[in-house]
Amino acid sequence: MKKLLIANRGEIAVRIARACRDHGVQCVAVYADADIDALHVRHADEAYGLDGQRPAETYLNIEKLLAVAKRSGADAVHPGYGFLSERADFARAVIEAGLIWVGPNPETIDVLGDKVEARKIAQAVGAPLVAGTPGPVESAEEVLAFAEQHGLPIAIKAAFGGGGRGMKVAWRLDEVTELFASAVREAEAAFGRGECYVEQFLDRPRHIEAQILADQHGQVVVVGTRDCSLQRRNQKLVEEAPAPFISEQQRERIHQAARDICAKAGYVGAGTVEFLLSQDGTLSFLEVNTRLQVEHPVTEETTGVDLVIEQLRIADGLPLSFTETPVPRGHSFEFRINAEDPGKGFLPTPGQIGEFLPPFGPGVRLDSGVVSGSSVPSHFDSMMAKLIVTGATREQAIARARRALAEFHIKGIASVLPFHRAVMDHADFTAPERFAVHTRWIETDFAESITLAPRAEPVADADILRTFVEIDGKRHALGLPAALLRGMSLDAAPAAQAQASAAAEVDAQALLTPVAGNLHTWVVEDGADVSSGQVVAVVEAMKMETSVLAPCAGRVQIGQQAGDYFEAGALIGRIQTDD
Repeated sequence: MKKLLIANRGEIAVRIARACRDHGVQCVAVYADADIDALHVRHADEAYGLDGQRPAETYLNIEKLLAVAKRSGADAVHPGYGFLSERADFARAVIEAGLIWVGPNPETIDVLGDKVEARKIAQAVGAPLVAGTPGPVESAEEVLAFAEQHGLPIAIKAAFGGGGRGMKVAWRLDEVTELFASAVREAEAAFGRGECYVEQFLDRPRHIEAQILADQHGQVVVVGTRDCSLQRRNQKLVEEAPAPFISEQQRERIHQAARDICAKAGYVGAGTVEFLLSQDGTLSFLEVNTRLQVEHPVTEETTGVDLVIEQLRIADGLPLSFTETPVPRGHSFEFRINAEDPGKGFLPTPGQIGEFLPPFGPGVRLDSGVVSGSSVPSHFDSMMAKLIVTGATREQAIARARRALAEFHIKGIASVLPFHRAVMDHADFTAPERFAVHTRWIETDFAESITLAPRAEPVADADILRTFVEIDGKRHALGLPAALLRGMSLDAAPAAQAQASAAAEVDAQALLTPVAGNLHTWVVEDGADVSSGQVVAVVEAMKMETSVLAPCAGRVQIGQQAGDYFEAGALIGRIQTDD
């Protein structure tokens, strides 16, 4: 390959651009309107707009991406993670366009992307596995039947998803119906397919995974293990490598199962085989992620392997640069720096960063997609950066992490930094003799109170106003940042919206959006009687669902229709009471 199109945004696009520079390959960036001046655009050799704001219009639009590849002269495509990275139809389209696809073969993505088929492969090679449905379920009634047969808790999971999207855990029978509907909604929104299957959910398990690389010459190598147990709503917040506090027998079992599954599937490229490990030592295969993981840097730091460059080498038909699992060199943590307020239930906080002041020093690496002044759009994932801290031992890495987190400051929007600081002072995570963290630890055991972040003023996404100009008789498209022309406008809409929000703040019966995002659905009908605290609507923001709760008992009066975008605190309806 000579020129690589990076079909992604944010920190992973910057990471890939840097690997291209190291590897001697030119790179091409793409951007949604809000990303016109994003860091990944600045790091590329050239960049092209995708003419849109939402994911479906931009980073999920295969036709637009391939048009940019053709226009720029790119001969290869790297999908990063998220978006189209695990879409076999995108991989096929890239290959059919005569381009090099940096990832597994489409057939492999199809097989392993179907979680039901992946379970069958795991069974065939003798990998550890809990009970699950033989295929996708058609209704909540089927989910209830499985729960009654195998017991609770159960996990309802997107059959064609990953990364925790479209996964819901039911602990009571009376919540199965709504959780099944929510899992289907999330799966459709994130992956375009709503099929879900069910399996037993191990209570309070750890999440352990094996990083693999496989070349086109039949070599499959496990690069190392990671622990990713510190999660909230199935979204990882802290990861580390190698996985601590497991026996050599457990580690070898994980390595062997990962190798066997990938060899059976004919895997090529970088991938991750995920497992759950219960407190009683039960190990169960979870899924295969057919892409580069968010947490790949901790493996790079503890093995000396550049996983992105290995991806480029594999795509070019070269053999792996090593053939055995590297001996770990120290210990590494990764902290996902998300634009979320942990003092307010981790609500996403899109907006503009005032100051972004990262730490430096021994053992510190930062993979960032933002700098001071960058915008964090509401249409995309909340991750701004990843802080990776490495030490010779886990104890030294913990000490360095505490120092680095104390030095890290972000102003203008809320971030999860206060949570990370609290975790690194918690004995459940840092005690040298035990590891008490599990995948639901934040929801069940973490009791530290985190102060609310200061409320930043809402900042509009960096929309682009498009028009046309004629230069020497030729028509050209012209895009101008909306902020450039906003001061020239007499549009009264922002003032009206501000007045509506102010009025809603003093209305104890108002239904307000808890976060900026799309009003996905009303779960009750207009005029329905509801109780205080009942879920009445769902807002989708930064790929996560957030519930709108009734502030009091009464009848729902729907004021806004589902499908529209609203800022945080927007009035979408009211609860009418008899008095």
